[in-house]
Amino acid sequence: MPLPTLAPARAFLLTLLLPVFASAAPAPRPNILWLIGDDLGVELGCYGDPDARTPHLDRLAAEGVRYTRFYTTAPVCSASRSAFMTGMYAHPLGAQQHRTAEADKRPLPAGVRLLSHRFHDAGYRTANLTAFPADLAIKIPGKTDWNFRYDAPAFDTARWADLAPGRPFFAQINFREPHREFKAPRLADPARVTLPPFYPDHPVVRADWAAYLDSVAELDRKVGAVLAQLTADGLADDTIVVFFGDNGRCHIRDKQFCYEEGLHVPLLIRWPKNFPAPAGFKPGTVADRLLAAIDLAPTMLALAGEPVPEKMQGRAFLGAHAAAPRDYVFGARDRCDETELVLRTVRDPRYRYIQNLTPQKPLMSANAYKEKQYPVWALFQELAAAGKLTPAQALFAAPTAPAEELYDLDRDPGQLVNLAPDPAHRATRDRLRMALTVWRREISDSTP
Repeated sequence: MPLPTLAPARAFLLTLLLPVFASAAPAPRPNILWLIGDDLGVELGCYGDPDARTPHLDRLAAEGVRYTRFYTTAPVCSASRSAFMTGMYAHPLGAQQHRTAEADKRPLPAGVRLLSHRFHDAGYRTANLTAFPADLAIKIPGKTDWNFRYDAPAFDTARWADLAPGRPFFAQINFREPHREFKAPRLADPARVTLPPFYPDHPVVRADWAAYLDSVAELDRKVGAVLAQLTADGLADDTIVVFFGDNGRCHIRDKQFCYEEGLHVPLLIRWPKNFPAPAGFKPGTVADRLLAAIDLAPTMLALAGEPVPEKMQGRAFLGAHAAAPRDYVFGARDRCDETELVLRTVRDPRYRYIQNLTPQKPLMSANAYKEKQYPVWALFQELAAAGKLTPAQALFAAPTAPAEELYDLDRDPGQLVNLAPDPAHRATRDRLRMALTVWRREISDSTP
């Protein structure tokens, strides 16, 4: 007598289990693409610059959210990049100096990791992209410039071709522009550009400012090419696009200093069509909350459905577990190249307070990089010697620095009038000084 077959029973059981298998399948996750400008301020059309030629970035802003108060935690690349790629301030990493010799770099502290490593472990393909389709016609250096040691390769790939549908990716494009030297095609007319309020109206200043705007325009061209390729490859509708600067603009009172222009950078985020947007994210809107660049790391992890490490000092600002808005953002400048100037700063929604911890040294202390790359640097010294600077300009060129500075950014966005000595602003100065003292203690900043 033949044995009864079990095939019908097996088939029946499989039909019962199919919903279980289906519910266990991982939910799709968005790709994340960071587009990082080098030494970039907010001189974009979407931020109101009258001379900007940035149609692609302006469109990205219109399609996403533009953040108006996004600040790096250091006004120079290596310390800033070390911070936003870990979600930590530079001081706990020992990464606050610019630059640190390779032999002197420390390993990351226990529990601190590169964001790319966290995404790799979460199943993402990670990339620092430098190899693109031949017809894209862009060259990307792939800058990282971190001030710490790490063992495993930082990224899985450098090739655009490896960003294929089916596996989510966390990718970066680290553009060269608008870092000096300025090599972009000449577009802006130096005679017609609008100079920032701090800078003297001089032909050298005008030519230098126009060249910077041209470099920003070249960055915009490259961003437009990348976004077009993202669409052509069918990736745009699955990819969160995040555009920002690594530190402030590369002019004499900006990069490497703790004024607004050294730390204030653009942030544009576009949400993909194939994923529901987080609460409060509305394309074409503007967000004014205070944000630090170290907030990017926890935010990206949260948007990918990953837990945010408790040790991470950044705060998620999008998603179901977004933190409360910040009351303050902080910044620090330590040694830059051979120049030993130490500055600390805090900003609230209205005021910026700066402590100069080396007030016996001039803000324009000798610096080979600036002396070589910044034509306005030498001009400023010439004008100072001739007595042709305004009081605010002369303060920057003085042989010593003020121990404290305070600026009302609503009334004085160019930071031309130092209110720190004014008794009428004593309460604001003291409040911000205390906030800065507490922050320095929290990040183990032991500088006297």
